Amino acid sequence: MQLSKDQTIARIYSFEKRIKVVRPLFLSGVSAGFPSPADDYIDRDLDLNEHLITNPAATFFVRVAGDSMTGAGINNNDILIVDRSIAPISGKIVIAVINGELTVKRLIKTETNCRLVAENPDYSDIEISGEMELEIWGVATSAIHAL
Repeated sequence: MQLSKDQTIARIYSFEKRIKVVRPLFLSGVSAGFPSPADDYIDRDLDLNEHLITNPAATFFVRVAGDSMTGAGINNNDILIVDRSIAPISGKIVIAVINGELTVKRLIKTETNCRLVAENPDYSDIEISGEMELEIWGVATSAIHAL
């Protein structure tokens, strides 16, 4: 099986927490409807490492290449936070190695089959057959992308 049209992982990065990076977190939420009066005080500091990474020893990052997962909110050039300690159960978005090639897809398991599903109708599902080599590297927990 060749995934060249669907090359979905551009780079892999390890996680190394060297210092705590905190930024202010405002007490009130930001209105996505009508504006609300602004609060001039900060609730507390927010460390994005603590918010986005639950298991640092099992966490790595991948940069996405391609558009097969746009329906799940994962775009070309996004960075995914991936946790190897989370069980790859049906419905989770996973980083998989299929016959030596990396991809990001939604894992769907039934009693009779297993497939990796793209979240873009331009791409076909990948049915996992007995002769295919499949390894799940981890479960994607968050996507970081520019607006």
